[in-house]
Amino acid sequence: MSKRQVSVDETAIIERARQVLPAGGFGNVTFDVVLSEGRGGHVWDESGNEYIDFLLGSGPMLVGHCHPDVTQAVQDQVAKGSTFFVNNAHGIDLAEAIVEAVPCAEKVRFVSTGSEATFYAMRVARAHTGRDKIIKFEGGFHGMSDYALMSMAPARPGNFPQATPDTAGIPAKVSDEILIAPFNDAETAVSLIREHKDELAGVIVEPLQRMIPPKAGFLQALRDATREHGVPLIFDEVVTGFRFAYGGAQEFYGVEPDLCALGKVIGGGYPLAAIAGRDKFMAVFDGAVAGPERTVKQIGTLSGNPVAAAAGLATLEVLRQPGAYETIFATGRALMEGLTASLAKHGIEGQVMGVPPMFDVVFKAGELTDYRATMGADMSMNKRFTAELLSRGILKGDNKFYVSLAHTDADVTQALAAFDEALGAIAADN
Repeated sequence: MSKRQVSVDETAIIERARQVLPAGGFGNVTFDVVLSEGRGGHVWDESGNEYIDFLLGSGPMLVGHCHPDVTQAVQDQVAKGSTFFVNNAHGIDLAEAIVEAVPCAEKVRFVSTGSEATFYAMRVARAHTGRDKIIKFEGGFHGMSDYALMSMAPARPGNFPQATPDTAGIPAKVSDEILIAPFNDAETAVSLIREHKDELAGVIVEPLQRMIPPKAGFLQALRDATREHGVPLIFDEVVTGFRFAYGGAQEFYGVEPDLCALGKVIGGGYPLAAIAGRDKFMAVFDGAVAGPERTVKQIGTLSGNPVAAAAGLATLEVLRQPGAYETIFATGRALMEGLTASLAKHGIEGQVMGVPPMFDVVFKAGELTDYRATMGADMSMNKRFTAELLSRGILKGDNKFYVSLAHTDADVTQALAAFDEALGAIAADN
C-alpha cells in the first residue's frame, strides 16, 4: 500500500494551526492530519488522501458520515432555524426516544457535551442524597471536569481510595471528595460503599472501562451494594450508549443504574448529550418539585438544540432498522479476529480488547482487568502502530477503533491487510 502524501497546501494549514492553537491542534489527537470531508465509513484530508475511518469523530458517527437520512433531517431543520433556547419538537421527540430505549431513563435533561453530562449526573446524585463524596474507578474516563480528572490516568497511583489529580489547575480540596476504587474488584468497591455510605452521594462507572470489560458479576455487585445502602449508581454511557445495543450497555450487560450520562451517538455528529434517569433523581432539576434547597440549576445555550436533536433522531431511526446491530458486531468481530491473528503471525506481544463496536490492541501480555494491570503496556508501540496505519490509509484514534454501520466488507479486507503490513513493518524493526 502506498504511503500517505502530504500536499503543500495541507502543510501550510498545519503550520498556520501552530501559530494560533496551543500545540497546533484542538487537543484531541497527537498526529497532524487536517480532514476536509467524510462519507460513509471514509474520510479525506486536505491533501486528498482517503482513509477508512475508525475514529468516527471519536465515536458519534455510528451510522457513518453524511448518512442521507441524517443529512436530510439536518437540512430540513436548518432551513427553519438553528437554535431557539426554548423547547422544540425535535428535542422533545428525542427525549421520548431515549426514555423508550434506555432502561433507567424516565426523564431526560439535555446538555451539549459528555463532560457536562457526567458532571451533572454527579451533581444530581449529590443534590438528591444531600451528601458529597463520589466513588469512581481508577482509569475511568468521565470527561474533563475537576471531579472526572481524578485518577483517570495516574502515572504513580497511590493507595486506594486516595484520588490523584490528572491535570494542573484542579483545587486540592477536590481530591477529598472523590474516592478511588479498582475496576473489577467487587470486594473493594463494596467495602468502600459500605464504609462511606453515610457520606457517599454516588458511584460512577464506565460499564466497559476504556477497553477493559467488566468481570462477570462486577456491575451487579455495584448495583446490589448501592441499592442496599441508598447510594445512586451512575453509568457513564457517553461512549456505550446506543452503541453496544439500542438500550446501551445497561441493556447489553443486563444491569440497570439509577442515572446515566449519554452523548456521542445521540447527537448524530452534532453537539448534544444528556443526563437520564429515574424520575425521583431527575426531579432535582424541577424547582417546583425539589424545593429551593435541593434544586439543581442547569442552563445551556445549546441544550436540546433542534439541529442536533434532528440529527440524533434520524440516527436512532437508522439504528432501529432490522439487522443494524448485527452488522456492526459482525464487522467489528472480523476486525478483532484478524488483528489478533496478525499479532500472532508476527510474534508481537499484545492482545485485542473491547467489544466489536469498539476495541483496541494493548501491547502487553497477561490478564488485564484494571488500570494498574494495563500500566507497562508499550505505548510507543501503540503510537507506532497508529502511525503505520495512518500511512496505509487507516485512521484511528490514539487508543481506540470505532466501528460503524457504514463500514463494508471491502473496508474490512483492506483494513486487515493494513493491520498485517503495519505489524509486519514493526516486527521487522524489532
